[in-house]
Amino acid sequence: MSSPAPAPAAPPPVTVVGIGADGWAGLPDASRTALLDADVVIGGERQLALLPAHCPAERVAWPSPLRPAVPALLAEHTREGRRLAVLASGDPMFYGIGRALAETAGPGRLRVLPHPSSASYACARLGWPLEDTEIVTLVGRPAASLAAALHHRRRLLVLSAGAATPGEVAGLLRERGFGPSRLTVLEQLGSEREHHLTGTADGWAHPPGDPLNVIAVDCARDPLAPHLGAVPGLPDAAYEHDGQLTKRHVRAATLAALAPAPGELLWDVGGGSGSIGIEWMRTHRTCRAVSVERSPERAARITRNAAALGVPALRVVTAAAPAGLTELPAPDAVFIGGGLTAPGLLDACWDALRPGGRLVANTVTLESEALLADRYRRHGGELVRLAVAHAVPVGGFTGWRQAMPVTQWSVTKPQAG
Repeated sequence: MSSPAPAPAAPPPVTVVGIGADGWAGLPDASRTALLDADVVIGGERQLALLPAHCPAERVAWPSPLRPAVPALLAEHTREGRRLAVLASGDPMFYGIGRALAETAGPGRLRVLPHPSSASYACARLGWPLEDTEIVTLVGRPAASLAAALHHRRRLLVLSAGAATPGEVAGLLRERGFGPSRLTVLEQLGSEREHHLTGTADGWAHPPGDPLNVIAVDCARDPLAPHLGAVPGLPDAAYEHDGQLTKRHVRAATLAALAPAPGELLWDVGGGSGSIGIEWMRTHRTCRAVSVERSPERAARITRNAAALGVPALRVVTAAAPAGLTELPAPDAVFIGGGLTAPGLLDACWDALRPGGRLVANTVTLESEALLADRYRRHGGELVRLAVAHAVPVGGFTGWRQAMPVTQWSVTKPQAG
């Protein structure tokens, strides 16, 4: 009787070492020992240059683009039990390479030795409580991503993409009505070359400095700038539109029915000006949305609105629904703001919706209202009529002007089984 084949050997662990701008001198003994014991060290060229000559490991620089190369590099440099260490800036699990390594190799295979993050260093220098400071990264992201975090008296730390980022941030603050905000650029945090620059966004005249920097923003809104709150229902004037806009009060009620939660994906079908998808994404930085709009002119307008309001990652699909929905990932919620009478649209959205997901549809026409009444009978949910009136001058007095009432159907798809 033959003996069973031996189980395959477990892949060797990967040690991830955080290192700061102070280099080798700032590492604790455990991190130094891990690097001295390694057969291979992978890192960025700047990080590898911080290792001393007596560190004997083979040094491998990350290629560009980095993320697709991670699986092959891990497999190549851990073969035959070779000891692999990866260098990371600061805390590897804070906007660092640790995330990609955990997703590729599995967290159980990693031994992470963190260093203080740039955010910890910056808050220590400024005397800001870290837990009350919002972190926004512009590494690999457009500067417009910062706009959604701008609120009067809010403190932000911006993780910089390079030497030009402070100037870009100052320009964006001026454009968004936050010119009085105070900026502090902290360069080479923790090293002997640490340097700080200060000023307001309105008066920022510093030339590009060290590419290794963090930007602290003490937000101050110009009194004449519009106030944009943190909850759905932004002023209609915040949007560029041609009349195809879910108005403020109906929009707030619609987002309440859609009930966005972190990490969820929305389909905004018949995007118009993009307001529903934009305000869905503004509720949490991990919320995602796809706006489907058949008009190229309106699709371009949605893109501009998304950038202006701080969610440039909103995906815009220029196509008619339901044909334009077929290649999209399954949504957690669907909003239908137009085109309800298009053949097959409601059924396509319902079929694509994840179990437990929400569907909300708004209409002002009798024909579409009849469709929603039919679906309400079949699937349940809530069927409501939203009526809003605004006070307007009537001669020398004031009276009510009624907006067109909106019929809204909202429903949660039953869980499978």
